[in-house]
Amino acid sequence: MEKTPFKAESKRLLDMMIHSIYSNREIFLRELISNASDAIDKIYYKALTDSSLTFDKDNYYIKITVDEPTRMLTVSDTGIGMTKEELENNLGVIAQSGSLAFKRDNEAKDGHDIIGQFGVGFYSAFMVADGVTVVSRALGSDAAFRWESSGVDGYTIVPAEKDAVGTEIILKIKESTEDENYDEYLDEYRLRSMIKKYSDFIRYPIKMDITERRPKEGSEGEFEEYRQEQTINSMVPIWRKNKNELTDEDYENFYMEKHYGFDKPLKHLHISVDGAVSYNAILYIPEKTPFDYYTKEYEKGLELYSNGVLIMSKSPDLLPDYYSFVKGMVDSEDLSLNISREMLQQDKQLNLIAKNIKSKITSQLQRMLKDEREKYETFYKAFGTQLKYGVYSEYGSNKDVLQDLLMFYSSKEKKMVTLDEYVSKMPEDQKYIYYATGDTYERIDKLPQTELVSDKGYEILYFTEDIDEFAIKMLMNYKEKEFRSVSSGDLGIEAAEDLEQSAAEANENRALFDEMKTLLGDKVKDVRISKRLKNHPVCLTADGEVTIEMEKVLRAMPNSQNVQAEKVLEININHDVFRSLRAAFEQDKEKLGLYTTLLYNQALLIEGLPIQDPVDFTNDICKIMV
Repeated sequence: MEKTPFKAESKRLLDMMIHSIYSNREIFLRELISNASDAIDKIYYKALTDSSLTFDKDNYYIKITVDEPTRMLTVSDTGIGMTKEELENNLGVIAQSGSLAFKRDNEAKDGHDIIGQFGVGFYSAFMVADGVTVVSRALGSDAAFRWESSGVDGYTIVPAEKDAVGTEIILKIKESTEDENYDEYLDEYRLRSMIKKYSDFIRYPIKMDITERRPKEGSEGEFEEYRQEQTINSMVPIWRKNKNELTDEDYENFYMEKHYGFDKPLKHLHISVDGAVSYNAILYIPEKTPFDYYTKEYEKGLELYSNGVLIMSKSPDLLPDYYSFVKGMVDSEDLSLNISREMLQQDKQLNLIAKNIKSKITSQLQRMLKDEREKYETFYKAFGTQLKYGVYSEYGSNKDVLQDLLMFYSSKEKKMVTLDEYVSKMPEDQKYIYYATGDTYERIDKLPQTELVSDKGYEILYFTEDIDEFAIKMLMNYKEKEFRSVSSGDLGIEAAEDLEQSAAEANENRALFDEMKTLLGDKVKDVRISKRLKNHPVCLTADGEVTIEMEKVLRAMPNSQNVQAEKVLEININHDVFRSLRAAFEQDKEKLGLYTTLLYNQALLIEGLPIQDPVDFTNDICKIMV
């Protein structure tokens, strides 16, 4: 029989559909199942207005059948079916309402929602099939017709036999090649996993004959295989159920079923929104950090559904980076999809959903912090670093959202505190929020620079992560209280008379300090009397915005351009060591050089900085001992 050629535009669009529009071959089954569901929907909606029709849901289903020897895969439905004219119009003219102009408009504008339009998705079948046959009988008709095509060369339509109303789509699956494994689309377990992944929440049963094993009668230890029809999909998604019907266990089971994580989620959010944009969502805050979370390999994003059909396994645009730890899904009928139904258009609906989700997550974390402190601290241990990165990134544009969620270890409380808790307990005379940096809490406890602040009775926040100080620098202040490092040049603590005394002592010892500065060269910016040391002889501080801890972090990065803090060597003139310095300055300049180098290296070690020449350092110690 002579084939009817596709129209020129349709032929070109079909070629694009097969070779470029769809990036993932397995979605062909999603498209065919969605079309089958639409066909059943049409009977349902027709029954609402036609009293001669009754809709018994038990009679409506979708069936997937595999015939491996003949390489045939069939998707059949009990839907409304198609007449000969509808086969011609729906399948003979691809994307009738658009053709190439539709694709151009779709790329140029916000896009068109084509879910449910039989035609475009149907042709994804040619990605995996050498030929496609459609046998359909329309509702109210005794006649059936067969549509057949092997691709761009055209199609035929002939009368056919079909006992019941509905449509069968029969795919002749391609032979496998070295590069492509088409056999997987004939494997019942692979097909079942594809149905669960993309079409689990189609509202009608999706049935398959599944091979099972059972003990063979009369033969101990032997088994026989048999075929049994099973419904593969869940049909009713958890997010469309009433929250009052669901338990914590239901939500946890869904978390496990969807493989969102191997841990037990700390919290879940069940969101139903009707308004400018309508959507349902179930979001989870995990308990533990995924093994690859802080690597480039980690992909953030929520599962995205449109009308219960999975569109994207991970939609990154629904979450800000600082909430990338959140797992879950979103389902909306209001999304604009592109022609392949694989990707979202960047439109205001998507942005509205993302904005709303961000607000919901923030509120949930704030409630956890207020009402479930222990649970929040568990969360913060796993993902607090990400919140700090959120404060630092994008030039601090998100700091107002995140600052009240931050926590740091307190020198007084010996536990984690929020910035609000710190500020609320500040004495009236305290000007700044003080912090100290180091590798561990124990190491910071021993820092000489903390002595003066601690003696004043002021609380110190301990920063032990690389990002901490960078985030705080971006935050700048909290509730009008500026952050101040205990290693900064001005602690804002000294009384006026103390400052006058320090200035006099500095003038008195200026010659000594100038000599020490000369001996150290460009290793330090200055040598000064310390106003913060009580029991320790020496420490390093920094002038300017780059602190010593920031220098360590920056220099460990690629292309660090040798960033350096402006280091200041501070000397405690009330320590016994200072008397030895004075004596060496007055009597033995060689010994002064030895003492100066030792003190500088000692200060480096306290800060966790490397000594330039460890051999020279040990030799200097030997000289002192001799």
